[in-house]
Amino acid sequence: MPINHEHQLALLADILSNQQMDCCGSVAECEQIERLITSLRTNDQIDQNILPILEEIHRYSEQGVNASNLDTHIHSHQDQLSQWVDGINNLS
Repeated sequence: MPINHEHQLALLADILSNQQMDCCGSVAECEQIERLITSLRTNDQIDQNILPILEEIHRYSEQGVNASNLDTHIHSHQDQLSQWVDGINNLS
């Protein structure tokens, strides 16, 4: 059973928040982020103002999948992770 866009945004914020707090993550998490964003992009019920944030997160996730050291990649995006979580929470 698919989850609605509100739950998808909450899950996305949770994953990003965990990566920000723990300064680590997994390729599987990055792939999950990509799947969530792909689904959210096609949902006409989400606030369109969130789309630029989703694009930034998608790029971050793609780079994370291909990073030679994912933890370093996450660590270098600490400020953005916090901003993205705040943006998702404010717009969802």
